[in-house]
Amino acid sequence: MAEKLNLKVMELLDGKQLSISGLSRELKAEGIEEHRLVLTGYLRALRDLELLEESEVPPSKIYALPEKDREALPEKGSESEPAVLSDSEDIYLIFRTQLLKIDLDFRIPVGVYVISRLFERPCFRRELKLAGITQKHLDQYMEKSAMVCEVSDSSLKKARGEITKIEIPTDDPAYEVRENRDELTRLANEVLAGMIRHRMDLEGLVAKSKQTTLVP
Repeated sequence: MAEKLNLKVMELLDGKQLSISGLSRELKAEGIEEHRLVLTGYLRALRDLELLEESEVPPSKIYALPEKDREALPEKGSESEPAVLSDSEDIYLIFRTQLLKIDLDFRIPVGVYVISRLFERPCFRRELKLAGITQKHLDQYMEKSAMVCEVSDSSLKKARGEITKIEIPTDDPAYEVRENRDELTRLANEVLAGMIRHRMDLEGLVAKSKQTTLVP
């Protein structure tokens, strides 16, 4: 239920801001009922992880997706218009939605693995931020990581120069996977499959009921 709630909250906040009451109503309409105190604690935990932004609009607290608000703010005078993401930013938003489905301990290595494979180059810190990985989480992970390592800056000039759809700071570090495990590959495949399902119309191809066991 935690994974379902996490994903559903992110989906409901995609492109809009909601209060706790508003989120509670939207979740109930989706068939998810949580006590208000439980939901409040959950939202504050996501805020502390910097996965959500919390703002005061008395008497309510309002929640929103942080990256979407920061990276795609409307021009002054058009605050009421919905933010429009570029294709590249949209890719990272879809990636983030899928990445949030997996266990927290694997999000960074899976994020690095998928971006490296997808774009055939190291994964930059900026891209992990767009995917919902906070600096605090990354710093803590790198202190004990065996699967991910930082790439030498001398080999990143070409990669930085070829990225034109998003801005990569000149001092932005990059990462790659140095220890590939079966679990990492499995989770990365799940994320990539989820991204494909999101981007393509699979109506008439996807099973109506989920298969619990795979046929060999």
